[in-house]
Amino acid sequence: MSVLDLARPELRTLQPYSSARMEASGGQIMLNANESAWEPTGEAGAGCNRYPDPQPQPLLQALANLYGVQAEQLFVGRGSDEAIDLLVRAFCRAGQDAIVIQPPTFGMYAVCARIQNAAVIEAPLAEDFSLDIPALLAAVTPAVKLVFLCTPNNPSGRSISCADIEQVAQALADKALLVVDEAYIEFSDQPSAIGLIARYEHIAVLRTLSKAWALAGARIGSLVANSEVIALIRRIMPPYPLPLPCVAAALAALSLPGQAAARAHIAIVREQRAFMRRSLVALPGVRAVLPSDANFLAVRFDDAAAVYQRLLQAGIVVRDVRRYPKLQDALRITIGTPDENAKVLAILEHMTADDRRAADGSV
Repeated sequence: MSVLDLARPELRTLQPYSSARMEASGGQIMLNANESAWEPTGEAGAGCNRYPDPQPQPLLQALANLYGVQAEQLFVGRGSDEAIDLLVRAFCRAGQDAIVIQPPTFGMYAVCARIQNAAVIEAPLAEDFSLDIPALLAAVTPAVKLVFLCTPNNPSGRSISCADIEQVAQALADKALLVVDEAYIEFSDQPSAIGLIARYEHIAVLRTLSKAWALAGARIGSLVANSEVIALIRRIMPPYPLPLPCVAAALAALSLPGQAAARAHIAIVREQRAFMRRSLVALPGVRAVLPSDANFLAVRFDDAAAVYQRLLQAGIVVRDVRRYPKLQDALRITIGTPDENAKVLAILEHMTADDRRAADGSV
């Protein structure tokens, strides 16, 4: 059985839109795309009067080198969100097929499925936020076409081992595409699931430049998968998903100086993550700090709502994750610069000191 047998049959023979850049490029006088002949005002707009390459080869090659794959195994789009949406549209028939997720987890898997009118089946994580493999596999019905795993998980921060991912992949052979979201993998010691793709054609991996590579505003995300899956995704992608300035920013980030800067910042985040965890867990009013392999910490508080408001009053915005299962008392705090982290701790320390004085009747 081919992995494409899991996809929507009508898309396998779909004639994709043929954009002007796909049909011809590199000419001296470009009169085939109804573009403006004049560049827009300002240095940032240089070259933007022309449509960009839908899948620019320099960026594909740079990412292929980074991830250790071939360019034909890569789709690059507007963040991981676009790849998630395209996967759901490619594999799930509206009103018939389903996906499986493990809450609490990243919300866009379910959003994209519901937009497509695909069912969302939940197989919750265990109480310690580890993957419950028996529950996950029990949730897989014949309607399920995609199973999403997020590692390190958002919002808990816990990783899934490659051994567990492989166990799930073995069980899903000929049943569903296993999509492993590795948005935060650079902050973890766990190896990437990309290494499993050569052995399991039904594994796809999501990667992004938004986190460790500091390009959240450029919206550059990748799907790494079997070349047949990538060819299918490219068949249904928008004509021009990658803005020219975003591609330029990505290539700069992936240059040798850019990679050196990213590695230095990752090291700071990992050191500060450990420091913040030690500091937070020692504060009164903090119930627990969940172990994290990502660039954030999920923190349980006695009064998460009060902490959120106190930080907000000080101009510090953290993520309120109390709506997520098993996290009704938690806030998610991104690891910032050392100065930013120190300000968070100072506010929380001051807050707990005020609370103690109030309890003693001294205020």
